[in-house]
Amino acid sequence: MARYLVEVPHQDRKEACELAVRAFLETGSHFVTGADWGCSDGEHKAWLIVDVGSKDEALSILPPLFRHDAKVTSLEQFTLDRRGDIIGAHQG
Repeated sequence: MARYLVEVPHQDRKEACELAVRAFLETGSHFVTGADWGCSDGEHKAWLIVDVGSKDEALSILPPLFRHDAKVTSLEQFTLDRRGDIIGAHQG
């Protein structure tokens, strides 16, 4: 399994926030119902960290309405023993 950060934006309108929160909570998925939200701080996004097999699998957890705009980022941790891996993994 791999670990992914899933970021799901929605519009900066009360109705959009309500729709997004309701859609996430009604999925019944423990991944999605445990999302963190930034709306109260003006950041109209939800974030989830999931351990799944692929980016496509991470997207499939989301309600269909929100999959198109979602961003999925692969996460990893480094230790002092693996510090050389940082340079090898750096892209850009």
